[in-house]
Amino acid sequence: MAGGNGVEGVARACGTVARMSRFGSVMTAMVTPFDDTGAVDHPGAAELARWLVEQGNEALVLTGTTGEAACLTDDEQVALWRTVRAAVDVPLIAGSGTNDTRHAAELTAHAKGAGMDAVLIVTPYYNRPSQAGIEAHFRHVAAAAGLPVVLYDIPVRTGRKVATDLLLRLAREVPDVVGLKDAAGDPAETARVVAEAPEGFEVYSGDDALTLPLLAVGAVGVIGVATHWAAPVMADMIASFQKGDVARAVELNARLIESYDFETGDLTPNPVPTKAMLNALGQPAGPCRPPMGFPPEGLEQRALEVHRRLYA
Repeated sequence: MAGGNGVEGVARACGTVARMSRFGSVMTAMVTPFDDTGAVDHPGAAELARWLVEQGNEALVLTGTTGEAACLTDDEQVALWRTVRAAVDVPLIAGSGTNDTRHAAELTAHAKGAGMDAVLIVTPYYNRPSQAGIEAHFRHVAAAAGLPVVLYDIPVRTGRKVATDLLLRLAREVPDVVGLKDAAGDPAETARVVAEAPEGFEVYSGDDALTLPLLAVGAVGVIGVATHWAAPVMADMIASFQKGDVARAVELNARLIESYDFETGDLTPNPVPTKAMLNALGQPAGPCRPPMGFPPEGLEQRALEVHRRLYA
């Protein structure tokens, strides 16, 4: 197994050895469990949150894309935050961003009172604002938070990439902006963010399949989807890389590829596969709300096969 001073030197050059992040290295963007009537399953959410922590998640992100936030009312989101806060004592990050600046600020203002430790603010989607509009949005919503803010850059869903210069300006000028969930798919630009951001600003992979490449340029962890069922393996991969055992990290990443492939697809978009996996494993998840649709026949069986091979 590879290791030794040469590999450790490479890892140190990437800034990855023994780095401790404020929220942890493995976080899950948790699904929102629903019951058979489509209502939020609060006992199930508490149970699922506790199970995810037992599996090795060091923090949870609530009401993000995977949590079907776009299909939840504000009252449902705040109530869910309170439920999970009462259930676990790990850091909780509330996904409180929307494409309406005023609405996002109003929702974000409730996060602190609901016991959240930080907020995740996505680029305003659908509207396709200019970079100046994106900057004004982030600054306004961050001012309403009173909490650490993690920006969320996911152009495949929002229609806009947050410019690297803008990310860096916000990191330097807005004290509460402490991190980035990076799902932009451009490790070269991520490397620039890491290199030029102020001390204490942290980058998290927002794309499970790019976690290892982003670790190599200085990311500190992942806000994942496959981590619903693969947290122990993901944690081992990240820890292996951070201690300089790159060969072990590569081996574990290869084991995770099937989970990366399973978590979303054209016929089974996220979070449909994750809920199928959790239901197959006997964990609370329930159905997705419309418009996600029903899982195709055989998805839960496939989920069990993916899980079995991951831990074989």
